[in-house]
Amino acid sequence: MKRLLAALLAGVLVCAAAVGPATPAVAQEPPPHEGTINGARYRVEMPERWNGTLVLYSHGYQPEGFVFNQVFVSNNEQTREWLLDNGYALAASEYQNKGVGYLVKEAMNDQLALLDWFNANVGRPRRTVLSGQSMGGAIATLLAERYPQRFDGVLNLCALYDPLNTFNTALDVNFAVKTLLAPGQDIDLVNSADPPGGRDALVAAIDQARETPAGRARLTLAAALGNVTGWFHPQEPEPTDMAEWTRQQSEWVKWAKVHGNGTAAFADIAERAGGNPLWNASVNYSGQLARSSQRRVVERAYREAGLNLRTDLAKLADAPRIAPEKNALGYMYRYGVPTGHMRVPVVSLHTTGDAGVPPDQDRWYAGQVRGNGHPSLLRQLYVERGGHCSFNAAEEITALRTLLTKIDTGDWPRTGTRHLNAAANRFDPHFHQVAEYGKENKVMPPAFTRYTPTRTLRPSR
Repeated sequence: MKRLLAALLAGVLVCAAAVGPATPAVAQEPPPHEGTINGARYRVEMPERWNGTLVLYSHGYQPEGFVFNQVFVSNNEQTREWLLDNGYALAASEYQNKGVGYLVKEAMNDQLALLDWFNANVGRPRRTVLSGQSMGGAIATLLAERYPQRFDGVLNLCALYDPLNTFNTALDVNFAVKTLLAPGQDIDLVNSADPPGGRDALVAAIDQARETPAGRARLTLAAALGNVTGWFHPQEPEPTDMAEWTRQQSEWVKWAKVHGNGTAAFADIAERAGGNPLWNASVNYSGQLARSSQRRVVERAYREAGLNLRTDLAKLADAPRIAPEKNALGYMYRYGVPTGHMRVPVVSLHTTGDAGVPPDQDRWYAGQVRGNGHPSLLRQLYVERGGHCSFNAAEEITALRTLLTKIDTGDWPRTGTRHLNAAANRFDPHFHQVAEYGKENKVMPPAFTRYTPTRTLRPSR
């Protein structure tokens, strides 16, 4: 369950569906290869009979305090089981520093080193597929863009394509929480002498704000600056009640944007980048709210609370702003902003209710591909469900099969909603499990849907 809690805290970590009891595979796989390369742990799992395909998995952002006992080679335990039973080799690096922190640069080097190790010690794959989960999606995408000769395709799951965008958006949310809900408190969002203390102070302000209509309204404004939805629980239907929607929005704000991606994460990024790369110096928050998918929720919440929205927007406009450090900003563009210049097929899978990494990231990356790459190489699939990375294994495997068909034949199979759901429904209910922190896994039918994400509010390109 610790993996799922980390997903909620970071908003960009490990899929909820990866939790839950594993069912023993039918075949008896050989024992895993485990060791370290340049200080980074790795794990390789081989099937009883290898089909020649290697799936190289990149995990997401792990905040301080979430170190796991083993290196995970898949986003989902049932997906891992199916892949091994069907002849796929699985490999993953934990990355340096036990996988903790903003390790995009390090992760790319560690994954390439692991691929070299696999080629030398196991065999050269007939196909090598990258699988990136959450911030691992940025890692997988950058690897494929920069080393297309080494990879045949990419399967991205709830991918954080633009980390600079994501953390700038988190800065906006933290800035609104600090300005509107913790006025006068000595909290430095960046360059802080006490990042955990600042995080805890903002979390306390959120908890207090949730007790009053005025506080809840201001939380909806903070959420809107990040396109944060109100669908937090993957095992529950999308809320239709306004009060429940805003309550779940506040959960996203607390756990994903402040606790996971707030001051402690900003300090970690600054350490890697050699300075603060984040900014809101030029942001017009009134304009940002006008473009937000959550604008009407904010307007209604403010009306019902009897608050003046313009007054709070003026407070945001007048509050001291944050500027980036040039060298640190350059680091983030080198190790955190893909170009869209992709030369291998990419399939992305995203839940529509995800606010840890909103699906606006997919729309942004599609725009980069249209401008700089080959749009015919990209397929973006959506699952109608709340939560971050809350797919069942049948959905993940169906997405992978879609990618492999493109790799093998040069043509995409049918990817309409009806065809995708029919393919996923052919799997046993064991592969339909969806997990949620603190609850038993729930069997849920595949939920592929047609969906057009809103535009991201802080694009890096």
